[in-house]
Formats: sequence, C-alpha cells, structure tokens
Amino acid sequence: MSQQSTAVKPSLQGVRIKARKGAVKAQAKHEPAVFRDQLYKHLETTPDNDFDAIANKLLQAGSTLDYLKYADALFEILLVGGLIQPGGSYVDDGAPMSPFSIFKANDPASVDDLKNYVQVLIKLIRRYKYLQKPLEERALPTLLQYFNRWSPDQRNKFATTVGLLIAQGFVTAACLQSLTKDHLVKNDVSAIMLAIVFRAYLAEQPMEHLATALKRGNIKDLLAFFPPNRRDGKILDEHFRKENLPQVADWYTKRQQVLAKEGIMSELKELYNHEEPEEAVVAAIQNKLEENPLADTDLIQCLWQGLIATVDWSARADQIEGLALREVGKFAPVLEAFCKGPKVEVALINAVQVYCYDDTRFMKTFTPILKVLYNKDCISDQAIIYWHQKGSKPQGRQHFIKATEALVKFLQEQEDSEEE
Repeated sequence: MSQQSTAVKPSLQGVRIKARKGAVKAQAKHEPAVFRDQLYKHLETTPDNDFDAIANKLLQAGSTLDYLKYADALFEILLVGGLIQPGGSYVDDGAPMSPFSIFKANDPASVDDLKNYVQVLIKLIRRYKYLQKPLEERALPTLLQYFNRWSPDQRNKFATTVGLLIAQGFVTAACLQSLTKDHLVKNDVSAIMLAIVFRAYLAEQPMEHLATALKRGNIKDLLAFFPPNRRDGKILDEHFRKENLPQVADWYTKRQQVLAKEGIMSELKELYNHEEPEEAVVAAIQNKLEENPLADTDLIQCLWQGLIATVDWSARADQIEGLALREVGKFAPVLEAFCKGPKVEVALINAVQVYCYDDTRFMKTFTPILKVLYNKDCISDQAIIYWHQKGSKPQGRQHFIKATEALVKFLQEQEDSEEE
C-alpha cells in the first residue's frame, strides 16, 4: 500500500493547452477604431443606394467581424456615420464618415426614403438577433441624449428612423426615456423630436398601436418631454395639433380624463372608508379637479359610479331597494354640490339609468332613486321631464320611461299649477 501511494503519477509534459475561444475574445483589446476601419472596407465596395448590396455586405461581414463585442460602435457607424466619444462629438482621428449611415439619406428627410435604410438595419438584426438588445438598451438611448448637437436635418432623419424601428417592433419606446433629460427638454427640443418620432410611427401603425407601444415602453406622461414651466395639458394639445398630429392630442386628452376619473373614484373609496364628512369629500374632489379638470357631465357620472361603488350590496334581494335609497340619500349632498345646471342633472339621471339597467337588482329602484335625488335638490323637475321626453339613454329606455310616467305626470301637473 505504501509503495503504491508514493508512486509518481503520470503528467502531461510539453503539451500546450488550447484556450477556449470565448476566453481569448474576452481578453482581446477593445479597439473600436480598428473595427470601424475593417467595416468601412466592406461598405466601400458597394454602390450608393444599393440597399440590398449593403445589407448583404453587412451580413457577410458578421462572419469575420465581432459584432457582439463592437455592437455600440456598429450602430454608431450605421446610424450617425462614425464613432462617438463621450459628450456627443465624433472621434477625431482623421477617419472619414461611413459610406453608409442614416445621415446619408436625402434631404429633407422622408419616411419612404428612410424605410430603405431601416430595412438594412432590420435585415442585420434578423440575422444577428443578439444585436437587438444593445441597439435598444445602449445605442439608441446614448445617441438620443446627443440629439441637440445635430443639425435639424440630422435630427429629422434620426427621429424618423427611431419611429420606424419602434413601429416595426424591433425596439421598444423605452429608448425615448433619454429625451426627458434636463438639457434636452428645454426649448422644446424633446417635444419636437417626439412629434417626429410619432409622425413616422403613425405612417405605419394606427394611434391605438402607438398608445400600446408607449405603455409597454413605460412612457407614463408625455408632459415629461416638455420644459418644467410648460408642462400643461393645453400646451401639449396645442403642440401636437400644430405638428399636424391631432390624433395624439385627442388620445392624450382622453387618457388624462380616464386617469382623472380613476383618481376621483379611488379618492372617494378612501374617504368613505374613513367615514369622512360630506364637506371633506367635496373639498377633496375639488382639489382633484384642480390637478386634472373634467367636464361637468363626465364628473357627475364619475361621482355616481364612485359613490355607488363604496356601498356593500350583499343584502338580501328584498332589502336592496331600502338600502339603495338610504345610501343615495347619504351621498346626495356630494352629488348636489356638483350638479351645476340642467345638462349635468340629465347626465346624472342617465348615469342612474345605465347603472340600474346593468344591475338588474335595481330595475325597480330607478324611480324611487330619482325621487330621492329630486327631494335632495340634486335634480330638478325640468331635468326629469326633459329626460323622459328626449334625453334618455337607449339602455332599458322603454322600461324606465314607462316606470317614471306617474312621476313625470305629477311633476308636469305641479308645474302647470304653479304657472296658473
């Protein structure tokens, strides 16, 4: 046993162990200028505006050039025509501009022309899928922050390219976050850039598609792209209409209304959970309206939905009507504070009508609820009569019109007697 344990074990001598290919690449010196010069040699042999030939050359070059290691340099060359150093200026080493880049597109920039350049990028990314992530997460955000250093024509070309890439789904709108930096939002630079991006996007996709793309890119508020002293909904609306993008202005207005309604309904739930008095509820709603204004008719419908949602409707079927009338009577002062005129009153009646139609438990409770709202001065006799004659919603119209005939007749007789 002892002789075996002390025996010399065999070993390899004079054998060179080959390093793994990945390890060799990792230890290699980072030389973007060398990569640029090698890429230029491939691009210089292709005719101008022969986009198929350029795309094929780039695909072939990927077999010999390390696209993954030099992804940032690759996109700087293809997008802006050369290597960029920190601060946004070109690397000053005497090298010429790239034979192919977005900046070489025709002036003025046009979507149709830039589609050819974007198709070259798309073919490259489809072949080398690992390039998609560095383009979205590093190259575009980095170049966008130097947007203010370029000429107007270069800005238009780059912004149009970004819009087309997002519309094609090869990058997300998250790259636009770079435009919210302080040095870009001043003087409306970012807002103008955003309009160009949107115009290119909408040339390919509808507004609903753009709205979804912004949501996925975590672009929460377009006002972040405006100077701090101009972050106002009216200014944003005017900007996009001036840029001939009314669909963006309309979408933003509707979205803000939805957010305002959600905010009010959430506030109501919170206040009623803490059993706050009506005065505090009214004051809280008024504060919300200062932040995000709502049309009076939209507000009253929102208030009805929010207030009715605070009630626990788990009572027995035979107790629902009594519970509904008590609860409506409780929050009637809040509704009354915002019932400003006949048009708003009719909107409130319609909100009650739709609610009672959607929840069949309240079909028979509609008329009693109107009586409570009438007695609490939320709605007037003229509003009820107008609603009955021509202001009702189509949901359950015949049922509710018939159910309120007696009430309307009483109100009309009362009105006639007062006139006499």
